[in-house]
Amino acid sequence: MAHGLDDVETAAPLSRRAADRILAFINNLMVKASSIALVAAGFVLTYSVIVRYFLKISTDWQDETSVFLIIGAVFLSSAAVQAMRGHVAIETIIGLLPPRVNRVRLILVDVGSLAFCAFFAWKSWTLLHEAWVDGYHSGSTWGPPLWIPYSLMTVGMTLLSVQILLQVIDEVARRSRPR
Repeated sequence: MAHGLDDVETAAPLSRRAADRILAFINNLMVKASSIALVAAGFVLTYSVIVRYFLKISTDWQDETSVFLIIGAVFLSSAAVQAMRGHVAIETIIGLLPPRVNRVRLILVDVGSLAFCAFFAWKSWTLLHEAWVDGYHSGSTWGPPLWIPYSLMTVGMTLLSVQILLQVIDEVARRSRPR
């Protein structure tokens, strides 16, 4: 006989489920924003080619604008990709290892990824702070403020770290439940 308590989702603490839902909502927004940013980068680059070729007008701003848009798309969507476990993995190892070893491998990879991404997020926060306080600007003729790409990188790596942390917590909680 099945009870509501048998469900993994029900068994998870309310705060963790709420965090999962909030992060899923944020990830959905970030994917939509990233999609718009990639389309915008395509338009900016196409505009630049047309204006340079046909009108012989310089577009100093287009390179950095498209790079900022692509940086934002990559970093902001990384947590959503991680939520689907869509990042590159070595699939051949999974088939060679026993299931128990694969579960251990998965948690070790997640913990290692969390350590790297958390360190990257922390360094991104310090870089963003420096760019904001010291007023760093790009060295180009357009010279946009560097807090813009640094903030995109910082938010993306922070979301990715939170996503991996929640996955590690879920995996540890799943393993600690009686079978």
